[in-house]
Amino acid sequence: MNGKRASESLTEQVQILSYEYLNGYKRLFGGKLMEWIDIVAAVTAKRHSGKNITTASVDNLQFSAPAYVNDTVVLIGQITFTGKTSMEVCVKTYVEALDGKKQLINTAYLVMVALDENEKPTPVPPLIVETEEEIMEWEKAKKRNELRKQRRKENF
Repeated sequence: MNGKRASESLTEQVQILSYEYLNGYKRLFGGKLMEWIDIVAAVTAKRHSGKNITTASVDNLQFSAPAYVNDTVVLIGQITFTGKTSMEVCVKTYVEALDGKKQLINTAYLVMVALDENEKPTPVPPLIVETEEEIMEWEKAKKRNELRKQRRKENF
C-alpha cells in the first residue's frame, strides 16, 4: 500500500459563533467544540484512509482560551501518526481575528480506525512525513501511541 502525505488529508472547518453555540458564561460551549473536532478528525481520517472510520479515542483535549459570539473559529485537522488500521489526528482550533491572525484556543488528539464494508478494522496507508514539524509530531505520536497501549492493558 502506498503512503500518503499529511497535506493530502488536511482538513479545515470554519464557523462563526452564534448564540446557539454558547454556554451560560457566553463562551463557546465545550461540547459543541468537541463535536466539531470529532467531525474534522473524521473527515481527515476518511481522506487519508479512503475508508469509513470510527472514533476509537479522544486522547487529549486542552482548552487554553475562550471563544465568544461572532468570533471566527477555525479548526484544522492533520494526520500525525498511522498504525496498521488506526490514525492519530491532531485538530487545532483557533480564533481568527479580522486581520487574519489566529490564536490557538484548543488542541485535541483523536485516534480514528478505518473500517471495511463489514465494519471491521482495515489497513490504512502509511503516513509520509516530510517536514521537520511532521517528523517531530510523528515522534511525539509514537510515544502517545505507546501510552495508549499501556492504558488499554491496565484497563482491560
